[in-house]
Amino acid sequence: MPHPPSTLNAIQQAALSRGIELDRLPVHLATIMDGNGRWATRRGLDRLLGHQEGYRTLRGVLLDASELGIRYLTVYAFSVENWRRPEHEVRGLMKLIETAARNELRLMHQNNVRVRVAGRIDEVPAGLRQALDHGVQTTAANTGITFTLAVNYGGRAEIVDAVRAIVREGTPAEAIDEETIHAHLYNPDIPDPDLLVRTAGEMRWSNFLLWQGAYSELVVTEATWPEFGTEHLLDAVAEFQRRTRKFGGLS
Repeated sequence: MPHPPSTLNAIQQAALSRGIELDRLPVHLATIMDGNGRWATRRGLDRLLGHQEGYRTLRGVLLDASELGIRYLTVYAFSVENWRRPEHEVRGLMKLIETAARNELRLMHQNNVRVRVAGRIDEVPAGLRQALDHGVQTTAANTGITFTLAVNYGGRAEIVDAVRAIVREGTPAEAIDEETIHAHLYNPDIPDPDLLVRTAGEMRWSNFLLWQGAYSELVVTEATWPEFGTEHLLDAVAEFQRRTRKFGGLS
């Protein structure tokens, strides 16, 4: 059913002007926020300044996705492999994520955002863990977009953790199926991502949502994450709507 123009916000009107159908949006958008360091290096800046700029970009993308009507946004903030980076960069990233989690909580709550996390959170610094836990608890009853921050996350690690939990429960091998594994993932109540966007032109999955992303539509943009804005988001959604999703069958 067409939406009366008077009921639409600015980004929905921009989407309609580009031929995007608001009743066929991806329910769940996942993003690999790549290129922060390259963005900074090209400008002669420290890589951490690129990550800080990426944090500001994330705020805008979250609010845009919410206003557009996307129900879930999951972002790859720090992978289990990122510990291999130089120590000063890892410390800076941990502190940046903690600061953002604390400083943005009021904005999240005011915009009815529900915050979730995914990853081996027990292994991150205590200050960051406390900030994330506080954000999750404070926004648990919110009913707007669900924003999941993947921190110390790896797709393989998530599957390993799920299998370990199943084994601890004593589930017989013959009783384990896809539904069993799915039920033991970090956030089994969140639907699989329909659309996975990767910035900075890289054509890799990078160990992100390997189980959940099995049938996600992949869109790669050359823009680095700090350059990613409303137009790039709408480009990705428009490309998603041009795809025919067959899930192994026939259209």
